[in-house]
Amino acid sequence: MSPETASKVVVSYPDELSAWGRDQLETDRFRSYLRRVVENPSVGDEFEEFVDTGCCGDSLDVPLRIESVDGPSKMGPETEIAYAPRDTEPDEIAGGWQVQSEGGPGATTGTARDGER
Repeated sequence: MSPETASKVVVSYPDELSAWGRDQLETDRFRSYLRRVVENPSVGDEFEEFVDTGCCGDSLDVPLRIESVDGPSKMGPETEIAYAPRDTEPDEIAGGWQVQSEGGPGATTGTARDGER
């Protein structure tokens, strides 16, 4: 561990985030991504990041917040990233599995159009 980088950064997410969304945060690729894009984390910093919803979902931007930084406020390749849920308002997160549903973005009346099922 470099003495110039944080040893651990705790990032919170809305407590209503689905199990799928939480699983996406826990992936090595997402942690690696955060280490690259959040160069200088500071407690209270808030930002939204896209989380993979799979092949059938629409985009899901998750509001994240830096809760604590152990050590210098600089992210490094060995900085541990831990997650914690935080209390949020209902429906703070928009997104989900609507692309192929009747209520998806192509629907005009709430029912699927011919050929779209």
